[in-house]
Amino acid sequence: MVIEVQVEEQKIPLVQNLGIYRVDPKFRGRSPLFVQFWWIIDAVFFRCSPQVMYGFRRWLLRLFGARIGNGALIRPSVTITYPWKVKIGVNSQIGDDVVLYSYGDITVGDNVVISQKSYLCAGTHDFRSESFGLQAFPIHIEDEVWLAADVFVAPGVSVGRGTVVGARSSVFASLPAMMICTGTPARPVRPRR
Repeated sequence: MVIEVQVEEQKIPLVQNLGIYRVDPKFRGRSPLFVQFWWIIDAVFFRCSPQVMYGFRRWLLRLFGARIGNGALIRPSVTITYPWKVKIGVNSQIGDDVVLYSYGDITVGDNVVISQKSYLCAGTHDFRSESFGLQAFPIHIEDEVWLAADVFVAPGVSVGRGTVVGARSSVFASLPAMMICTGTPARPVRPRR
């Protein structure tokens, strides 16, 4: 015996409607034309520059508004979304395939190492809003920090001076100074010294 049941279809309201998604013209900090110009320069000159041309890449980034300290070593495979929202201190090193997703300001102190494939994400979306709008929250990496390989740093996070964040860790909350931190989410394990 088969019983057929008719179920009334419920209309569920949209949680996010990308049809109304818009980027505020002021969000990027520069005109759309300037942003496109940077992305062309990045693709043609920055990424194609030989590994040893650190000075050239510092010059290019400064030309587009980044504040780059003397002696900073930035690899050609680094992705910097908006250089005018980035500050990198003296003698800091940004490794291969690092992404500085600079929707918000990203500040990297002096003598910092950000190892290969790390991702600093200073932007997100407002998931509570139907329009799914962009949001920016600054990231601050203090002096003498080491972010080991493939570390993710979330929007709005600060990492205290001298802290080491272990490989493949995810930093979702600010970390204190002079600690070794690991895990997902990253937590202090022991003092650096």
